[in-house]
Amino acid sequence: MSRTVQCVKLNKDAPGLEYPPYPGEMGVKIWQSISQEAWEEWKAIQTRLVNENRLNLADTRARKYLKEQMTKFLFEGGDIEAQGYVPPSE
Repeated sequence: MSRTVQCVKLNKDAPGLEYPPYPGEMGVKIWQSISQEAWEEWKAIQTRLVNENRLNLADTRARKYLKEQMTKFLFEGGDIEAQGYVPPSE
């Protein structure tokens, strides 16, 4: 049986994550208050940020930048998108 959380990003009850997806206190916070749906949205945005900005994840500045963007998107209602990203046409 999946657990349900009150997702702070989507502002609704939704299936939660199975385990903390990020290390430390931030991971626990995400696990407790972010739904699978919102986390999947973030992962897609994160992928675009890495690709469009050519981020090197071995660089601590790049990881810090991604954590800041993740916090804004998940907890502060920020509308995050990679600069220059153009969605595929249908």
